[in-house]
Amino acid sequence: MDLFLSLLSFLLHLFSVNCDTDPDAFVDVKVDRYFMPTRCPREVQSEDFVRYHFNGTLQADGKKFDSSHDRSTAIVSQVGSGNLLTGLDRGLQGMCVNERRHIFVPPHLAFGTVGAGGVIPPNATLVYDVLLLDIWSTDDTVQIRTLYKPEKCVRASATSDFVRYHYNGTLLTGQAFDSSHRRNATYDTYLGQGELIPGMEEGLLGMCVGERRVVIVPPFLGYGENVSGTTVPPQATLVYEVLMIDVFNSKDNVTITATDVPEHCSRRTKTGDFIRYHYNGTFQDGTPFDSSYRRNSTYNTYIGLGYVIRGMDQALQGLCCGEKRRVVIPPHLAYGESGVENLIPSWTVLVFDIHVIDFHNPKDSVEIRTVLKPPNCKETSEANDWIQYRYNCSLMDGTLLYSSEQYDSPSVTTLGVNAVISGLETGLSGMCVGERREVVIPPHWAHGENGASGVPGSAVLLFELELVKLQKGVPDGFMFVWLDDGGPDPLFPAMDLNGDKQVPLEEFSEFIKLQVQEGKGRLRPGVDQESIIRDMFYNQDSNRDGKILEEEVQLKDDTVPQRDEF
Repeated sequence: MDLFLSLLSFLLHLFSVNCDTDPDAFVDVKVDRYFMPTRCPREVQSEDFVRYHFNGTLQADGKKFDSSHDRSTAIVSQVGSGNLLTGLDRGLQGMCVNERRHIFVPPHLAFGTVGAGGVIPPNATLVYDVLLLDIWSTDDTVQIRTLYKPEKCVRASATSDFVRYHYNGTLLTGQAFDSSHRRNATYDTYLGQGELIPGMEEGLLGMCVGERRVVIVPPFLGYGENVSGTTVPPQATLVYEVLMIDVFNSKDNVTITATDVPEHCSRRTKTGDFIRYHYNGTFQDGTPFDSSYRRNSTYNTYIGLGYVIRGMDQALQGLCCGEKRRVVIPPHLAYGESGVENLIPSWTVLVFDIHVIDFHNPKDSVEIRTVLKPPNCKETSEANDWIQYRYNCSLMDGTLLYSSEQYDSPSVTTLGVNAVISGLETGLSGMCVGERREVVIPPHWAHGENGASGVPGSAVLLFELELVKLQKGVPDGFMFVWLDDGGPDPLFPAMDLNGDKQVPLEEFSEFIKLQVQEGKGRLRPGVDQESIIRDMFYNQDSNRDGKILEEEVQLKDDTVPQRDEF
């Protein structure tokens, strides 16, 4: 019994001495979380991998014994694997990325009574000032969070597609390591051909043009240890904010969607036709790059002859006047790798909204459609006739250019004297009074590629015509012709109405008007009658004495163009 009490007293004394010499020998790790980020989506757990910076000091005197900052290289390790000091391992648990902690590690959870290499003395409490940079686990997968997705997604990216996208690349801490926006150039690549890190390959699949995503790539699906040529640290989780700009496949063809087709379409475009059309050109994300509307001028070209990009040559086939189409052209049928400097980037899908104004073929003739023809049509217009007509002149899309309604009276002209464009001359010929026509005139029968005041170059014109009045004409060079029997013979007695052997201007005028009234003769239409008669009189009054005598009268052959009407 005395022996047992003596042993117990010795043990209590020994314990008392140890407590007095090292009161913190068996305390746990202490943590001071002196900075917490606003958001903490994930905390460190056992078996997670971490990447962190630290400064290590001795609690006793604040002397620094180690620092990852000094080496400019963060520490990468797995928590709970036994690779770290026990105290540091415990102190890292529950940390958030961007969190800063002071971790106080007592000796028995650090280097104990031995210390370390003359740097850390025995029984030293260590203070680690830690900044957590990254967390990941071998069970992690690529995380995808959609920020924006267009309501209409015509096509989603798939393996073997070529994509163009913008991105901002950051680490989990928010530190940027790369950005296509800063370079003002998209990143262009094929999917599924090993040109991207595996995590980005996965993150880009299924994206629509215009879609925005955040793609978080764990290190083993990113660059891992192999970070040569990048500004990414080893074993870093990567965060990409991605905007999909373009998606296409090398097997794609032109996509055509008719957005407005006229109810009546009598003719469609084909190779060799010349077309005038308006367009708005955009990229797939809706960014405009060109517009004929902004220039207030149609784009004019031949179809199928290689004057435009191949995709557009295809899209311009089979169109009606007035038709509207949306045309999507893949890069290999547009401007390809070269693009257009300062306008269209390389490998860009182009979207055109086109509106056909008109088209024609250089071999086209004037097209005449009779709208109304009077039942009794005995006399029709022809060369040298004077006509009065109403008209509306429009482009084929219905844009009104000119109209006789803009004036006080219908228009007048003499056919066959090149007073109107040749196509209109054709359209006005062979008409009866009261007849109505629609006449389509190709530009080579109208104002040609130069156009005219108010008329665009190479424009097809549509005339709506109505013949109001017709006066039959006389041959070119004549002012008066005899009808039927060729006039009275002898002529002078018929002219000398009062029989005084002389015919002054007044008497001559009365005689001519009588012949016209009785249908025996015809004056040149469209010209002042008094002027014509006066000219005729002076033409016969060879001695200019103000009267015509019998010997001055010369009956002319009215089949020979000349100014002597008799």
